[in-house]
Amino acid sequence: MTIPNIWSRRSIIQSGAACAALMTPGIGVRFANAATPGDKRFVVIILRGGLDGLAAVPAHGDPDYAAKRGALALPNTGPGAPIDLDGMFGLHPSLATMGQLWAAKELVVFHNVSTPYRDRSHFDAQNVLETGAASPHAVADGWLNRALQPLGLGNGAGALAVSSSPPLMLDGKVRVSSWVPSRMPMTDEDYMTRVKMLYANDAVLSSALDDALVTRATAQSAMHADAAPNMAGQGQNNQGQNNQAQANRGDVVPLMEGVGKILAADDGPRVAVFDISGWDTHFNQGAGDGQLARRLQALDQGIAALKESLGPVWKKTAVVAASEFGRTVAINGTGGTDHGTAGIAFLMGGAVSGGTIHAEWVGLKNEALRDGRDLPARTDTRAIFKASLSDHLGIATNALNAQVFPDTGSLAPIKGLFA
Repeated sequence: MTIPNIWSRRSIIQSGAACAALMTPGIGVRFANAATPGDKRFVVIILRGGLDGLAAVPAHGDPDYAAKRGALALPNTGPGAPIDLDGMFGLHPSLATMGQLWAAKELVVFHNVSTPYRDRSHFDAQNVLETGAASPHAVADGWLNRALQPLGLGNGAGALAVSSSPPLMLDGKVRVSSWVPSRMPMTDEDYMTRVKMLYANDAVLSSALDDALVTRATAQSAMHADAAPNMAGQGQNNQGQNNQAQANRGDVVPLMEGVGKILAADDGPRVAVFDISGWDTHFNQGAGDGQLARRLQALDQGIAALKESLGPVWKKTAVVAASEFGRTVAINGTGGTDHGTAGIAFLMGGAVSGGTIHAEWVGLKNEALRDGRDLPARTDTRAIFKASLSDHLGIATNALNAQVFPDTGSLAPIKGLFA
């Protein structure tokens, strides 16, 4: 579905047509043939809410880790121990797929990463993460939308937001598409045929409808039957009886599986953004198990589904997962963690030169922490994004610094991340 920036009468009709199309299975229309950045794919996963980096990637080899984390510390050995990476850092035991990617040298882990933002507001921190600016609300559009034009993906079919409307990261002047499985009753093929005839002489509406129809059809064929919405509007995990782990998996895995198939199409989009919330763990966070462990497991299973559904295209793919900030090192009084500063990010995919950790680790002693409570920021998250756009997708340095991330000429992309 195309999300216009200005809600004119035409754009409202256009969006309505796209919505209708997204509820219609089996329409045999193909994607507009997008100009591609080579034949590479790029996926961004926004981990919205502030993921606890020391939970996802515990510094279990640090001598102060167990004391600082208290009840949130994972054991060094035995059940619930981290998946060791290099003796100092490990992955949470729920991240088994990521552990396999590490072994295959298809995962890079970043610790002590942050945007330039240093306060503790979700709203402002997410704005900086998505706009790529140095401060909140400095610009109105998203850095990934600004990257689409130099990538030659400005025709609406080149980028896909996996949400009902594009997140700020994909919002801007360049038209993009949105997709989520509909839970509304399906419109029948005869109805959509008549809509197509109605719009046949309008290039704008016809193009938007075609894009929406093929996104819907491709996604519908990609999803398992029990994960896709049915004619009554009932989707997976709409039983009212599933536990949180099942609900999380039901939300993430079919989405990533479906989008993997869409991205794998020769004439499909080349860029996609997932927006996954639920990482704000102020209460009852848990260590080896609990609510955060279930969310990490759902994310990990989603990554496995994305890789499998991409098939051979995985070798051409890079996936970045990042959050707006990290969390406090110490546990709070309600069994969780509070808003912090630096956290973690992941870069994974068959196009990645992995098996490495970028941390600039300074330890967990009070004097090493920001304000005595937070991991300090040592790497700018935008350096990871810039590396992905330049070394993976091939955006020229002048376009990257002038158009995509203005005023960041002194911030170099991290080198050596891609094969």
